[in-house]
Amino acid sequence: MKSKSPESEQYLSPSNRITGTVVLVIGALGLLDVVLEWRTATGVLVGSIIGIFMVLTYVGLIRPSVTLDPDHLLLRNHLRDHRIPWSKVTGADVTDLLRVHTEANRYRAPGVQLVMRDLRKQRVGGRKLAADSSISKADIVVSRIESHQEQYAGKSGGEVVTAWARPELIVLAALAVIAVVAGILR
Repeated sequence: MKSKSPESEQYLSPSNRITGTVVLVIGALGLLDVVLEWRTATGVLVGSIIGIFMVLTYVGLIRPSVTLDPDHLLLRNHLRDHRIPWSKVTGADVTDLLRVHTEANRYRAPGVQLVMRDLRKQRVGGRKLAADSSISKADIVVSRIESHQEQYAGKSGGEVVTAWARPELIVLAALAVIAVVAGILR
C-alpha cells in the first residue's frame, strides 16, 4: 500500500509490479543494445517493437491500482480510469478481482486480485491460508472501501467520470507509427 497523502490510500498488486519492473529493465537493456549497435531502419523497427512491449507491460502490470481518497474512489484499469464519488458507491466484492458496484454499473479493478493458489486452498480446505494471502489482502481492501463509503458518502458528490489513459495510448500509437514507417523504409 502506498499513500499519496495522509488521507489517501493506494492498493495494487506487488507481484505484478515486480514482474513488470523486471520486464521493463530487460526491455531497457534491449533498447540500449539497439541504440548502441543498430543505426538502421531495422534497428528503429526493433527498438519501436521493444518499446511497444514495454508500454504494454506497463499498462498490463504496473498501471492498475485502486486509490481511496476522501473525495472519490479511483480505479486505474489497464487503459481507463474510473473516478467514482463515494455517494455513488453501493458496495464492493472480490471474485477473481475487485468489483465496485454503483446503482448504474459495476466496475472491475485489476489492481486488487486474488492469486489462484489462495483460491484453491480456500476451496479445497487444505492448508490454512497465511495471514498475508491475496484473499486476506482483498478482504482488507473491500472493508476499507466500505469504511470510506460510510464515512465520506455524505461529503462527496458528482458523477462517475471515466477517462482513457491518454499518455499511454499516445505513446503506443506513436511507437506503432514509427514501427510501420521503419518497416516500410527497411
